[in-house]
Amino acid sequence: MTKWLRNIWEEVARPLFLRPRRVQFAALCTRSRDAQTEVLLITSRDTGRWIIPKGWPIDGLSGSETALQEAWEEAGVQDADASDDPIGYYSYDKKLDNGSLQPVLTSVYRVRVTKTSDTFPEAHERERSWVSPQVAAERVQEPELRDLLLNL
Repeated sequence: MTKWLRNIWEEVARPLFLRPRRVQFAALCTRSRDAQTEVLLITSRDTGRWIIPKGWPIDGLSGSETALQEAWEEAGVQDADASDDPIGYYSYDKKLDNGSLQPVLTSVYRVRVTKTSDTFPEAHERERSWVSPQVAAERVQEPELRDLLLNL
């Protein structure tokens, strides 16, 4: 292999294959209505696609505490109980401000919601919708998240 090709491999191609995944924590918010489980979906701020509340780790908070914080900021979840352990995981590529894609592994915590607020930090930036797990699975784009929703 020529020095030029080796440099291309070592400095450009190989790092693309070996990129470490970033980690996020997500809240799969549920409630019971008329003996049926409903899931809370929100829209993303950039593309408007349907997602669940999620975010980067927050110093001093556990994964489930971070998920609860994101559920408050992004969806107005005011009174809820989160599972201590993730109920599953999903992967996706996050588009960064510079246009590059960052692989992300998202730990999903089940959050049982008893109260929401119409006034929350991102209320004017997102829509939210309570739907059945089946409808939620049809709306989200990530296959692993779709599977988690269908297995509720």
